[in-house]
Amino acid sequence: MNIIKGRRERAETGNAGGAGGGKPGRRSVLGGLAALPVLYSAGSAAPALAASAGRPGSVPAAAEGGLIRGAERRYNAPLLTPGTRLLLPAGITAVPVLDYYHRPHLAATASAWPYLKAADGTTVDASVIPGRGAPTRIAVLSGFTEGWYELIHANGRADRVMWDAATLPVLWVYGEFGATRESPYHDRFYTLALQAMSRHPYPRSTSIL
Repeated sequence: MNIIKGRRERAETGNAGGAGGGKPGRRSVLGGLAALPVLYSAGSAAPALAASAGRPGSVPAAAEGGLIRGAERRYNAPLLTPGTRLLLPAGITAVPVLDYYHRPHLAATASAWPYLKAADGTTVDASVIPGRGAPTRIAVLSGFTEGWYELIHANGRADRVMWDAATLPVLWVYGEFGATRESPYHDRFYTLALQAMSRHPYPRSTSIL
């Protein structure tokens, strides 16, 4: 894929900790929502390759039952706007996380990307970032044989992030677009967060704690 403007990055990886740890809970997501987007200041005319900590063989070994997570990338306004597109490799499936702010649990069935169930129960095209006030979209994506995603912004910029899909075959996607009114959100957040992982972080049979 040709990129006229933008940046290519290789996702860094790290060990999420002991067995069963490392779930992307609500507190960890909240902690970074107000931060500037990681790639906001990168606007070079030619793509650049970031540090290659995600190179095959460079990931620390996880404990049995542990979870290895790549670096979380966050995109916020004003760079993130309605109509921004999230491109992924072919063959990806998505399992939505439902009722995330009250009684979070996994959906019973997966769907073929880019379609997934949003927080209000509607099926949306998750490859297109919606306007403010749209329901939250949270999902776990799998099926990566190539580790990459690309964000195509309304201003024409393209940000491409790459990682080793053999080590991190799962992608966590969190989109909050201002529809959540309770504290501490109060309609303020408009953000998209993505993070590669070594496995599905939540058992389908249990609620997320």
